[in-house]
Amino acid sequence: MPTPRETILAALHARLLALPAIALRGEVLPERVPVEGLLILRDGEPGEPEVTLSPLAYHYQHRAEIEAVVQGANRDAAFDTMIASIGTALAADRTLDGLCDWVEAEAPRPVDLPVEGAASLKAATIAVMLHYSIADPLDG
Repeated sequence: MPTPRETILAALHARLLALPAIALRGEVLPERVPVEGLLILRDGEPGEPEVTLSPLAYHYQHRAEIEAVVQGANRDAAFDTMIASIGTALAADRTLDGLCDWVEAEAPRPVDLPVEGAASLKAATIAVMLHYSIADPLDG
């Protein structure tokens, strides 16, 4: 049975799969970026939890990351559309069907990356904070 942390990350990945861009999880950047764009979810770091004792609970602010990449002549517009679609998907349900207390993305910091012999890439890493509580840190 998957841990609560894995269940939450799988639910976040499922939200990304519903978007027009290709969504992967934990993969390396492929040699070619699909026309639709590419999203790669990185599991990230749960960080140090805050602990309450009665009842015992570990409260995490888990920082996952989404790498967003587009390529082509319309990369600025495509990137903007992709980022907006991520925001809309997260805002539609800030609890991932009750799995989290709150889900919130930070603003992207886009960069243009030159590619020899091809159109430049526009990419950004988007931090996504997943707030959740669990009874055992090994479950999270």
